[in-house]
Amino acid sequence: LGFCTIGPTSRVSVLGLAMPKVGKATGFALFLAVVICAGALLARGGPESPDQDEKATQPEPGAKRPIHIEVPLVLVQVSVIDPFNRFVTGLEKSHFEVYEDRKPQKIAHFSSEDVPLSAGLLFDSSGSMSDKLEKARMAVMQFFRSSNPEDEFFLISFNDRPNQVAEFTQDETELQNKLNFTEAKGRTSLLDAIYLGLHEMRKAKHSRKVLLIFSDGGDNHSRYNEGEIKKAVRESDTQIYAVGIYEPYSSRGRTPEELAGPSLLTEIAEMTGGRQFPVENPNDLPDIARKIGRELRNLYVIGYTPTNTTRDGKWRKITVELNPPRGLPPLQLFNKSGYYAPQE
Repeated sequence: LGFCTIGPTSRVSVLGLAMPKVGKATGFALFLAVVICAGALLARGGPESPDQDEKATQPEPGAKRPIHIEVPLVLVQVSVIDPFNRFVTGLEKSHFEVYEDRKPQKIAHFSSEDVPLSAGLLFDSSGSMSDKLEKARMAVMQFFRSSNPEDEFFLISFNDRPNQVAEFTQDETELQNKLNFTEAKGRTSLLDAIYLGLHEMRKAKHSRKVLLIFSDGGDNHSRYNEGEIKKAVRESDTQIYAVGIYEPYSSRGRTPEELAGPSLLTEIAEMTGGRQFPVENPNDLPDIARKIGRELRNLYVIGYTPTNTTRDGKWRKITVELNPPRGLPPLQLFNKSGYYAPQE
């Protein structure tokens, strides 16, 4: 008794079951099975070599192949404020000019609509925040109230070391509950918290990314130094806003960290196109957080394809200039200072 199979590679398989005695009828059946299988195989054009399928997928000589070209689009988020620190809306593409390394660039994309964002909250819970902690929590809640329903957030608190309190979530109530359990103690690892925040931001699902720092400034317990963090900030595509919660100037401490705190937060934020908001009265914190939330909803996004296509990994400086409509007072722009070009 026998049967045959013709597989994907057109191989013939004949399975014979041994019988104690084979008569003429049985022998004829086996012979007939082999003949049928051979005929089916010949109908398919004979056995194929293992590389025939591969040859079949190769384009014929002279055939056109699809060309894939990677065209980078640099996105720059720009906020515009007037002398009274109010947001300026309603500007058009024609009001902006973009330069890369002092060379003009053609604007290929322009928008000002409210889009979802991925935000990381870095919350200072060091010992110096003990009398400001409650107001800082209220500020975070106020920031949530100005959010887009599709926004996502993560939370990092930091004192002696940064602590990932919550990963990305859209559940604001969960974050608020976890924030209520933070205690003020220890020293300040601000730079380490920024590094961890930038690392966590790699998991973001939205293209617009923001780190929001609530801190009284000054780092005194980080493994990373200032230069390393600034480099990491430049390499990221994350915008940073900082709420600096300081003592009145006359009563501030005079340690090097405390003196450097405000300028450190300002420099890190502004190199990304963000800002630092200094606060001396903790009662002002919720209003500042609400203001930042509104600003994030009123950003202009400008995109351009760089004229310099060299993939050398070098720093490219970005400058945005404004040609405002007549009648407006002097306006101030905030945008990221540049980016690192791709590298081969």
